[in-house]
Amino acid sequence: MRIKIFVVSILLLFSLISCDSNIEKVSISIIPKPKFLKQGSGKFLINERTQLSFGSETKLNSDLFKDYLNSITGFNLGLSDESDRNTIVFMLDDRPGEEYEIRSSPDRVEVKGGSNQAILYAFQSLRQVLLLGDGKTIPSVHIIDQSKFEWRGLLLDCSRHFMERDFVKRYIDLLALYKMNVLHWHLTEDQGWRIEIDKYPKLTEIGAWRDDGEGGRYGGFYSKEDIREIVAYATERGVTVVPEIELPGHSQAALAAYPQLSCTGGPFVVETEWGVFKEIYCAGNDSTFIFLEDVLSEVIELFPSEYIHIGGDEVPKFRWEHCHKCQRRMEIEGLTDEHELQSYFITRIGNFLESKNRRMIGWDEILEGGLPQGAIVQSWRGFDGAIEAVKSGNEAILSPTSHAYFDYGLNDIDLEKVYSFNPIPESISQEAEQLILGGECNMWSEQAPQSKIDSKVFPRLLAMAEVLWNNPADRDFEMFKGRVRGNYKVLDELGVNYGFETVPVKVFTKNEDGRLMVNLEAYDSSIQVFYTSKGERALYERPVHQSMESVWKITFKSGKSTFSDTIFQRFKPHFANGIEPTIASDYNENYAAGGDTGLTNGLKGSNQFRDGNWQGYWGDDVEVMIDLGEDRLVSELSSGFLQYNNAWIFFPTEVSYLKSDDGVTFEKLGTVLNQHSIKEKEQQTQEFVLKLEEPLNTRYIKLKAQNIGICPAWHDAAGSKAWLFIDEFSVK
Repeated sequence: MRIKIFVVSILLLFSLISCDSNIEKVSISIIPKPKFLKQGSGKFLINERTQLSFGSETKLNSDLFKDYLNSITGFNLGLSDESDRNTIVFMLDDRPGEEYEIRSSPDRVEVKGGSNQAILYAFQSLRQVLLLGDGKTIPSVHIIDQSKFEWRGLLLDCSRHFMERDFVKRYIDLLALYKMNVLHWHLTEDQGWRIEIDKYPKLTEIGAWRDDGEGGRYGGFYSKEDIREIVAYATERGVTVVPEIELPGHSQAALAAYPQLSCTGGPFVVETEWGVFKEIYCAGNDSTFIFLEDVLSEVIELFPSEYIHIGGDEVPKFRWEHCHKCQRRMEIEGLTDEHELQSYFITRIGNFLESKNRRMIGWDEILEGGLPQGAIVQSWRGFDGAIEAVKSGNEAILSPTSHAYFDYGLNDIDLEKVYSFNPIPESISQEAEQLILGGECNMWSEQAPQSKIDSKVFPRLLAMAEVLWNNPADRDFEMFKGRVRGNYKVLDELGVNYGFETVPVKVFTKNEDGRLMVNLEAYDSSIQVFYTSKGERALYERPVHQSMESVWKITFKSGKSTFSDTIFQRFKPHFANGIEPTIASDYNENYAAGGDTGLTNGLKGSNQFRDGNWQGYWGDDVEVMIDLGEDRLVSELSSGFLQYNNAWIFFPTEVSYLKSDDGVTFEKLGTVLNQHSIKEKEQQTQEFVLKLEEPLNTRYIKLKAQNIGICPAWHDAAGSKAWLFIDEFSVK
């Protein structure tokens, strides 16, 4: 899936100031945008006689730079101690740490920086310039640049789906190109343990493999030799690899190998499904901590990073609540509940890491029960975790689901949404801003094996790279889009199978004089959109009246290239279409279905809860009232719900429908009970339909859908709040 470059001719130039209005201007589409860029006259042309000159302090990078430049230019460039004409010079000076400066003229190119890391960033800017152009020309330019945030990362989940060693190295190179400096490497999960540990060989003999559903095994792991090679590759390119060893939850692969570390003793298998599971490390068993300290000791030997990520998220407490060892631990330590037991667990591991001169990072759940001193909080459930962390004097990294989860579809997070991300929460003080290290984009891989990673990460990573490099005041999305489209040439050259900037085709509905009109909007004017309804395929040209329930198959193409994506959209016309209902409880902002009118817009959801048509309520019942504006004859009421219990989403136990003539006093018309077991694991939808024996006249209609409240005892997330997902409240 690849966006074809059909707008290169109108790419926007940024910060280009010419010394002569007659000079031919060359687009310098560097990402992230430098803080200062001024273009001069002429250009530096690399040829077979061009030399590279390194000061004694910068020779550390000489082989790397030479190899990159040789591969781009096709020459075998020489090294020189002189800084004559036709030379690219790299030197350190006394400027602040990561600040760099580039001055290029027809005679020479000078690169200066306050550190070798700054020199690396400057080189990546030159590398982009060459890749954007003919590979041999550097326009005369003056650049001064420095990053806003010190932590600019990508989480790569190689546990749900194993990814090859060279693929990981390729991503390190791509991160470096766009001045991202952290690879957060997610190495352990319920679905796979990916790191070789000498003391516990079963972790990779058993934990690295799962049933592939066809009688075979699926998985893999990284040997210690693999990891050393990857870490060295990253270090040379200025990227820190931060390993994540998940605990105390998301640990079923480890427990499949060593079941004695659990609360029950097993047996277990490496998990084959996605979700949150209740089998976790036993907090009352000292062997658990011996095991984890042994594992982390070997991890520390492999990773020079100052930071070790321990996860700490989504830890169901059901096993601890029913484990006599865990309850005994709470009694001995004077802990009041299982949240404090988790804090004890995390603090104990944190103290061990501190004794090894390492700093602990954990997801924002480590705040529950008390935050260990010195721990860094990675806030993913919005911004609140970071706010709480910095208020207590702890540092924080931001990667909220609202802007940074690249496993989410473009209907949730597109290029513009990523670009709008500000890692500094609005409510914190200017003094506390210093505790925000930066941010990360997260590439979880439940639905994205290695072959799909490129199209999920790019071009959205370009937006995150710029967000974490520059101040919010320096951003301009329209100018940024121009530079992104210029960079497609670079991504093509590097073989990146990038995806779309936003949803290729958006589906809208509108009620016009009681008729449901369907609008299809392509994000670019060159895209042709086709829809198939009732077996007939047509080119979309104008809004279409939809008079009855149907499913459209929507496809699109640009020029001769047909994009592979196909959208299936269900429509349900009814006479409450377009009426804004009154909703008693708050829906989750990540599952808004378009907002308040999402339950009356005529758009039905699929069995994928992230398709943009489902409105989600966490732990709450749903109560919705529709004012029809006048008495209308009503004969049928219905509402659609989704169940996917691995994601904690359950059908309501029942849905009641009520009517009122004044909007205050309601009379129950009937109740529809759930017809499916909440234990059914497949993703499915269900219509809760009430057909009235006799049509009746009324103005106000209400539904009440009863959430099961919490995940039941048999569920892996037992005791956690349950989700209720609704897509449409239909009145006929």
